[in-house]
Amino acid sequence: MAAFSRSIGLCFRTTYRSKLAITTVPVRWLNLQEYQSKKLMEDHGINIQKFEVATTPDEAEQISKTFKVNEYVIKAQILAGGRGKGTFDHGFKGGVHLTKNPADVPTIVKEMLGHKLATKQTKKGGVLVKTVMVAQALDISRETYLAILMDRAHSGPVMVGSPYGGMDIEEVAAKDPNAIFTYPIDINKGVTDAQAKKMAANLEFKGPLQDEAAIQIKKLYDLFANVDATQVEINPFGETPDGQVVCFDAKINFDDNAKFRQEDVFSMEDISEIDVREIKAASCNLNYIGMEGNIGCLVNGAGLAMATMDIIKLHGGEPANFLDVGGGVTEKQVHEAFKIITSDEQVKAILVNVFGGIVDCATIANGVVNACKGIQLKLPLVVRLEGTNVIGAKNVLEGSNLPIVMADSFEDAAQKVVASLKQ
Repeated sequence: MAAFSRSIGLCFRTTYRSKLAITTVPVRWLNLQEYQSKKLMEDHGINIQKFEVATTPDEAEQISKTFKVNEYVIKAQILAGGRGKGTFDHGFKGGVHLTKNPADVPTIVKEMLGHKLATKQTKKGGVLVKTVMVAQALDISRETYLAILMDRAHSGPVMVGSPYGGMDIEEVAAKDPNAIFTYPIDINKGVTDAQAKKMAANLEFKGPLQDEAAIQIKKLYDLFANVDATQVEINPFGETPDGQVVCFDAKINFDDNAKFRQEDVFSMEDISEIDVREIKAASCNLNYIGMEGNIGCLVNGAGLAMATMDIIKLHGGEPANFLDVGGGVTEKQVHEAFKIITSDEQVKAILVNVFGGIVDCATIANGVVNACKGIQLKLPLVVRLEGTNVIGAKNVLEGSNLPIVMADSFEDAAQKVVASLKQ
């Protein structure tokens, strides 16, 4: 039995080499619950497990009477992974359950609805479950991998497949690169019959299943194009013992720039599990992601922001956030950024690290001064500015009569902000 996962919500991952943290780019993506992604696929004629959704005990009772399958998989709908091993606030174990008895469905659903489910990926205390998906459980006789994604190297969409599914595709590529098949797609033609059949053959579907797999591949591309996706990944793209080709597990990424023409899709976003600071930042056109440290960071540019977090870590500190104000930042946005950073009670010092290329350093400086005065900042503040109008910016900071610590270099800034925590 394989699960059908949600669309990707938020990607932020940190790996460590010795004492230095190497941080990947954080990206805010549209958050859809599992059943919502499943519904998008169903609407495009893609073979999925049949499912129903319950938001009340009465709906669960009705599902048990009308939704007839050989086996049920009952899944709490939250955006975090690890649901199967999670625990509810009243002691009920597991956010994913299997049963062949329809009478068990309402009982299990009642144990989930209205309770908080805690997993390794949720915040402390867990996440309130407001919706439960009841789906048809299916066995898988063979697993393959299929993805359609935008690829910079090909300047457009590509189709990637492997006969080895149910595992990380990176692992497959490392062990057997010849088992990965890639075909560029002409965006004006879409996936052709010949391409679909060739990929189905490469995925080692046989006989009638090969024809059905080719049909599903074309429908997956239609979904990709129709919802302005940047990636549709099916893993596993499998076959069942009774001869069905089914998309068991999907991850869908959407192009935020297409929000204006995908209102129906974006209106489904569930923001109840998103950090309120991220929501506020997005409303101000800022890119914010909270972390576990105590040094707040305000930086322009994702690359500089990651380097700032890395050098803080190198000097023994812990970044509290990623906050990229961008190249077109205004004084008001700087003010809002400070309000967001200081709303985190774990922040004990702040580092502003800006290289003025597009942005005028004086804009940052004026924003910093106004923010410090407006929120009556009491925390240690270290500022390092370089680039456009940096002399004017430093004059603004020095003339403010605020206890702002100026830094002369990138490393000097990191050392000073870490040292400020020990004073």
